[in-house]
Amino acid sequence: MTEARHGLTVGVENNDHEIFLSMKAIGKLTHEDYEKITPVIDSALDAVSNEEVNVFIDGTELEGWELRAAWDDFKMGMKHNKQFHKVAIYGNKEWQEKASKVGSWFTSGEVKFFDNQQKAMDWLH
Repeated sequence: MTEARHGLTVGVENNDHEIFLSMKAIGKLTHEDYEKITPVIDSALDAVSNEEVNVFIDGTELEGWELRAAWDDFKMGMKHNKQFHKVAIYGNKEWQEKASKVGSWFTSGEVKFFDNQQKAMDWLH
């Protein structure tokens, strides 16, 4: 029996007064995934409290969240929501587009769903 791959990878770039945060989600995310990645994201975003943050999320390999992981994701978003200028969610599933609309209710910046990676990147820049 093979184990299913799951987790988050994060990249942070600093361009003048703009921070670019990129994330790729794989598989079904767990609470343990968030325990590992949340301190990294918190540290990166706490260091740039006066700058705009644009976020690119690649959800093309995301299958969903365990319930506790969904709560972890919500809490992280609420903690940093005022820092987000634009959030582009790149995905390939209908539920992801619906989830991005719900997520936009809890974020001070703009949130858009894209099924084309280049269009998502163009919108962010």
